[in-house]
Amino acid sequence: MQSTTPRPHRLLAVGLATTLLLALAACGGSDEGPSIRVQGAVDRAGNYDTAALQRQTAVTQSVTFTSGSGAQSRTYTGATLWSVLSGAGITLDASRKNDGLNRYVLATGSDGYRVAFGMGEINPEFGNKASLVAYAETQSGTSGPLTSADGPFRVTAPGDVKGGRYVSNLVRLEVRPSGSTAVAAGGGVSGSLAVSGAVTKPVSFDLAALQALPASTVTVAGTTYTGVNLWTLLNGSTGLKTDATAKNPTLAMVAVATGSDGYKALVSLGEIDPGFGAKGALVAYAANGEGLGANGMARLIVPGEVKQSRSVSNLSHIEVITAAP
Repeated sequence: MQSTTPRPHRLLAVGLATTLLLALAACGGSDEGPSIRVQGAVDRAGNYDTAALQRQTAVTQSVTFTSGSGAQSRTYTGATLWSVLSGAGITLDASRKNDGLNRYVLATGSDGYRVAFGMGEINPEFGNKASLVAYAETQSGTSGPLTSADGPFRVTAPGDVKGGRYVSNLVRLEVRPSGSTAVAAGGGVSGSLAVSGAVTKPVSFDLAALQALPASTVTVAGTTYTGVNLWTLLNGSTGLKTDATAKNPTLAMVAVATGSDGYKALVSLGEIDPGFGAKGALVAYAANGEGLGANGMARLIVPGEVKQSRSVSNLSHIEVITAAP
């Protein structure tokens, strides 16, 4: 009489097959057909195809922006960029406060075009920018796959003036720590601000030097801050070192703000460039007409946030960094 007890090698094969299926589910999709590679500082790197993205909550958004072809009005469907990355498990340093704010995701197209988004910008608890990884577009009332010029996948940047941060033919999303090398200044009230990195004129500002620059104001939670627009400071006063061979090179750059205690938070240059994200981040030196007191000589203010954790008090250093390919 033949035994019906499963043989050990058969059990092993079934177990391995099950493990493989679970691994594929965890990383999002298969290696067959078009997909996006999610990698870098994530717990579960993997390839995400259309089916994997469709398993996430679908979001449809209508956007307008300008491009080389003129004014654009589009309606996209996809998964939010934040949900894709958080689903992959963003790797953080638990010893650092709000470490996610010192990280960015680099979106790369099939032609090598690169755009950096600060993790704080797309996190719903902070900047809450609802960028999508789009896999469908509505045209003439019907939703279908993206055209070959834009797809099969495209990152969106809702609210941007120009379409430079809409990465077409998206092939890779890589989460990275900022790479900032600025160190803590011993804590306490800051007395100067150094700007370094990918700038043409590294400089250290004291209060008088900041006050001599063109002033701007922003109001956050009932407090009116006076200071220097961050984009104006970097693009005008210190100048930016950019790759002349790259298209929209500043969109692959970030500015990392460091407080005297070593706390770090970043903004992408695309986020603060008036031609793209146009967020009016400010290097403030006064609040309601008075000095900042315990918040230091200068404080980075990032308006329009859900939580103000990217507003760095006792600002001692701003380091501009270009994302490597």
